[in-house]
Amino acid sequence: MKTIALAGNPNSGKTTLFNALTGSRQHTGNWPGVTVEKKEGRLKNHEDILIQDLPGIYSLSPYTLEEVVSRAYLVKEQPDVVLDIVDGTNIERNLYLTTQLLELNLPVVLAVNMADMVRASGNTLDLKKLSAVLGCPAISISALKKEGLDELTAELAKPQPTGHRPDIFDAQVLQALEEIQKLLADKVPPQSLYWYAVKAFERDERVLEELHLDPEQTRRMEAIVTKVEKEYDDDAESILTTQRYDYIERILAGCFTKRRRPPA
Repeated sequence: MKTIALAGNPNSGKTTLFNALTGSRQHTGNWPGVTVEKKEGRLKNHEDILIQDLPGIYSLSPYTLEEVVSRAYLVKEQPDVVLDIVDGTNIERNLYLTTQLLELNLPVVLAVNMADMVRASGNTLDLKKLSAVLGCPAISISALKKEGLDELTAELAKPQPTGHRPDIFDAQVLQALEEIQKLLADKVPPQSLYWYAVKAFERDERVLEELHLDPEQTRRMEAIVTKVEKEYDDDAESILTTQRYDYIERILAGCFTKRRRPPA
């Protein structure tokens, strides 16, 4: 059974897309131990492909119960493909989650939703360029109008190789992440090592509890992170957030064009 995890921001059209891809062949319950709704269904015309609809989230930082549930599924269950739906009318904010999903070392398919509204606005998005930069397929869709769903379904049915991890952070942060990966090499699965290093750099409490670092490892980790914070005069999580948005701004400059408005 091939498993596809459907992830995306709230109000990105995720539920509409899930319903369009699965039709009436759905099962609804709750995630174990919590009151968050769990929905899954078979991809139309593909009995061997299960779509797991994850709670809508803005990031993989565990500030809400929904983010805890979605993150735990992605990291622990290792789905075969992550279907990342992004709102094409609010693409900068939506791609923030995309940058985090690509760090999981899982195959990602990007579904750029609300294509009809993007066209109506006069803006243009070059999906070939976006796909090339991110290293994953990018399909233009309108979940509400069922536009592009045949192409998306065909893409999901293909074997999906793991995409490359884009160069989001600068050299100094990458050096710190490499040092942290060496510290964690014997504590986490190799395919998740980079993701755990990012979260440890952020001082993610849940991840640090899971890692069970000894006092010396904790001291070394803190020294690595503190050095970068002093250089940037900012806290670790804010440093990564800023660099993510800088990266998104750079890639959109090359593939997203806003309509020129006539002077007033």
